[in-house]
Amino acid sequence: MSDYNHVIGPVFCFLSFYDPWFRNSVKISGHLQVIGLNSVPIAGDEFEVVDVLDVAREKAEARAEALRNERISAKAGDGKVTLSSLASAVSAGKLSGLDLHTLNIILKVDLQGSVEAVRQALQVLPQDNVTLKFLLQATGDVSTSDVDLAVASNAVILGFNVKAPGSVKTYADNKGVEIRLYRVIYDLIDDVRNAMEGLLEPVEDQVAIGSAEVRAIFSSGSGRVAGCMITEGKVTKGCGIRVTRNGKTVYVGVLDSLKRVKEIVKEVSTGLECGIGAEDFDDWEEGDIIEAFNSVERKRTLEEASASMAAALEGAGIEV
Repeated sequence: MSDYNHVIGPVFCFLSFYDPWFRNSVKISGHLQVIGLNSVPIAGDEFEVVDVLDVAREKAEARAEALRNERISAKAGDGKVTLSSLASAVSAGKLSGLDLHTLNIILKVDLQGSVEAVRQALQVLPQDNVTLKFLLQATGDVSTSDVDLAVASNAVILGFNVKAPGSVKTYADNKGVEIRLYRVIYDLIDDVRNAMEGLLEPVEDQVAIGSAEVRAIFSSGSGRVAGCMITEGKVTKGCGIRVTRNGKTVYVGVLDSLKRVKEIVKEVSTGLECGIGAEDFDDWEEGDIIEAFNSVERKRTLEEASASMAAALEGAGIEV
């Protein structure tokens, strides 16, 4: 056994060799101290014993290069991505109107046990619409090969309790890749949530700003305008309006013209009369109620997206 002193592989292992005395193959359970490894192997990795250190190094480098090329080939894509820019990213991963996306992640951690800890922590995030895909999860500091993989696969690099050497940071900056390093796992979770929600299509909320009642109808050029009394809040030119008649919505659109005493104005407040014209509607009737609102765009939460998706699937008769 003393001749076999250059090892590639894990610490705990079974050794198999041929013993000429017993004319048979013998297996021994052993505990080896392996030094000089660039990263920590994981359970299940195979190892090989060779006689010469240079041969061991050559084999290790060849395997690392083959594995790296395999990952890049399997995950190759176009473009680059940073975690902070994902909020404005537009993904093409829509299927039948559903907002579906994938966030590719390269995860580097300090200890092998941290990989599972981080992954379990991220499982609390709903993944119905945005799936987390771990292209690489390994121990050790961030390297240039990690950056290459991020560029090729449109991935983000997350590091937990590890470092990124200055040369690697410079290389990543030149490639347009952002490296995020964390010491607190909750910060990592928050950033990943924000990145996932940034991939979702935003939604528009209608914020009520006022209401008016149609008191009279007037002709104006080739159309008609509504003479109104502002009963609550205010109305502004260019705001959204919803016209209801007998409790039913008859029009939703944009307030196109707003006048007070024949003067064009930008807004009219409670208790004042005004003339309102709509962009493509003039079928006014006395007693119509006009609800004015502003449209505010906001990000959807993962929980909202999951609920919308479940409702869409249920409406299509698909069990979830």
